Amino acid sequence: MPRAAILDVDGTLVDSNYQHAIAWQRALRSEGISVPAWCIHRHIGMGGDKLVGAVAGEAAEERCGDAVRDAEAEIYMELIDEVQPLPGARELILCLRERFDSVVLASSAKEREIDFYLDLLGAREIADDWTTSADVEATKPEPDLVHAALEKAGAREGVVIGDTTWDVKAALRADLAAVGVLTGGFAAAELREAGAAAVYESAAELVPRVAELDGELSASRAR
Repeated sequence: MPRAAILDVDGTLVDSNYQHAIAWQRALRSEGISVPAWCIHRHIGMGGDKLVGAVAGEAAEERCGDAVRDAEAEIYMELIDEVQPLPGARELILCLRERFDSVVLASSAKEREIDFYLDLLGAREIADDWTTSADVEATKPEPDLVHAALEKAGAREGVVIGDTTWDVKAALRADLAAVGVLTGGFAAAELREAGAAAVYESAAELVPRVAELDGELSASRAR
């Protein structure tokens, strides 16, 4: 059975979570809403369609959710040149290609953001495919993104590697194993509590240990 390695992008392969938190904070302020940056960071990785309501309340979502999302998208593009690849990111994609039938970069970011990341990582030639916001209707923690990645891979099983509890929850809802990394700012205990089968410090730490993912897949099948 074909096996896919599904890689989150923001916070897993590129160091962008804090720029996203700043962009959301500025976008919320543009609508007169003040939310502490730490609170926003706790929700990075959740889909933007859910984030405004989660951090500012459903009344704010109803009043100006779309305006905040539009503003965040523009503000983030002003910050995106600050984003750098995380150590080991490209090497991890290459190592996963040797052990899995396909490697898909799974993101619900807008196409222009994904294009920037693909060029930043030099990933167009080494990833088998990738997703964007156009591929999903319901964002994380719903499993739609994981299902879309599996479809692109032509696979029914695999492992999801991500940096947030939202990545882990989406993987489990799609009945896949989840592996966490700490580069998005979530603690190992939080990722494990959400259901991560294993947690590594970073993509760089995972590179020489990718063989361990076979065990996570076997354990996932047993469940």
